[in-house]
Amino acid sequence: MGRAYQNRKESMAKTSDANARIYSKFSREIYVCAKSGGSDPDGNLALRSLLDRAKKAQVPAHVIKNALDKSEGVGGEDFAVARYEGYGPGGCMVIVDCLTDNPNRTFGDVRLCFTKTDSKIGTQGTVMHMFDHAAILVFEGEDEDTALEILMEADVDVTDIEFDAGKVTVFTPHTEYFKAKQALLDGLGEIEFEVDEIQFVPQSTTQLSADSVPDFEKFIGMLDELDDVQNVYHNAELP
Repeated sequence: MGRAYQNRKESMAKTSDANARIYSKFSREIYVCAKSGGSDPDGNLALRSLLDRAKKAQVPAHVIKNALDKSEGVGGEDFAVARYEGYGPGGCMVIVDCLTDNPNRTFGDVRLCFTKTDSKIGTQGTVMHMFDHAAILVFEGEDEDTALEILMEADVDVTDIEFDAGKVTVFTPHTEYFKAKQALLDGLGEIEFEVDEIQFVPQSTTQLSADSVPDFEKFIGMLDELDDVQNVYHNAELP
């Protein structure tokens, strides 16, 4: 799993490179998270983790504050989660997560990204079974044994754990995210997580041919331009 995650991380490194788009995506996600679970990070653990990620991404404080203030207002926008699956250029598997206030518009926009790059959008469940919905926690450490012992004592279901170049990477089912994170903080002190996310991690990768790379980059670029798209997960491995 670790190698698959690393491949995806490297493949996606070129996406979301425009600050304005990053800020917009975080603002929308913060608003939805605070609207559903409350705007107090101490009482909304999902929001607390989201705010930590926003700060690491250098989202300005006023953007965060505006999203939180907006969530406390009466009425407001009504965003819904929308998830699309299919096969991208070169036959790679793709999951597109969105937050939308107009599902018909969003579906049309996402479908256009597929059709314009010789890709095929599918129905729910088309490729989902080939991804693990996993929590990923990466932090500096001396070995994985200490972290594993702490997690096992806290009765955390650990899917995988790795140690490489001074970094420990922990994979758990997404349902164990908060439990795993708290156990590590309790056992190791105030560690700083380099990666602190719930993602869809591919169980295997699809090697793209050189001919498929331009379409793949166009496909990812088109999705990244859409305001409703929050995250794109794939199993493509570039040559």
